[in-house]
Amino acid sequence: MKLKLDDQGHAVLQDGKPVYVHDDGKEVAFDAPSTVATISRLNREAQSHREGKDAAETALKAFDGITDPVAARQALETISKLDQKKLVDAGEIDKVRDEIGKAYQAKLDESETKAQTFEKQLYEEKIGGAFSRSKYIGEKLAIPADLVQSKFGTAFKVEDGKTVAYDQHGQKIYSRARPGEVADFDEAIETLVEQYPHRDHILKGSGASGTGAQNNGGNGGNGKKSISRSQFDALDPQGKHAHVSAGGEVTD
Repeated sequence: MKLKLDDQGHAVLQDGKPVYVHDDGKEVAFDAPSTVATISRLNREAQSHREGKDAAETALKAFDGITDPVAARQALETISKLDQKKLVDAGEIDKVRDEIGKAYQAKLDESETKAQTFEKQLYEEKIGGAFSRSKYIGEKLAIPADLVQSKFGTAFKVEDGKTVAYDQHGQKIYSRARPGEVADFDEAIETLVEQYPHRDHILKGSGASGTGAQNNGGNGGNGKKSISRSQFDALDPQGKHAHVSAGGEVTD
């Protein structure tokens, strides 16, 4: 490859680059800066390859004497399986699984206990408090709030933080004053009392009805409810208790 010269012996330039003539006669403009950059890049790559080779040789020293890498890999896998088999034979895997299961169950039981406690506290506050604060019970019923709750308490539930009542057919009790909305506590308890077969025995100022019943029962208008022995015997235990608690009398 020779430098191309003009008639005066000066180097011929192309785009500022000297032109060289190859042995086959092809003329090429020589880009010196690009060539220098390429040489620098190749030197860096060569150094990187040398460093990688050294690292690989160092790592391979740990496997000196191993002539069959496939067999070596199979041996390692076999040893791993033997170790796992020992664990299974010794029952260690089951033991670890049981310990994990016990710890998880303990946490689950603790969470469930706390949830039940909170649910009970919420129920007692929402439902029990509603019975004790009820204006309807205080003004309309002749038995105390705790007896009313023992009879009708199971009809109430706490749903989404609100007190909701269900009738004897398992249907939600809705408000008559606010159609489409669930009845508030007093309206719900009033509905339940109206559906109660023995409501006359727990309402204030209502005497027993039916054959053999006696209003005032010859008590001189003292306001006490009086029912016959047969009517009293026909009441369920709750009704009997309510009648007695309200000061009612039984006549023979």
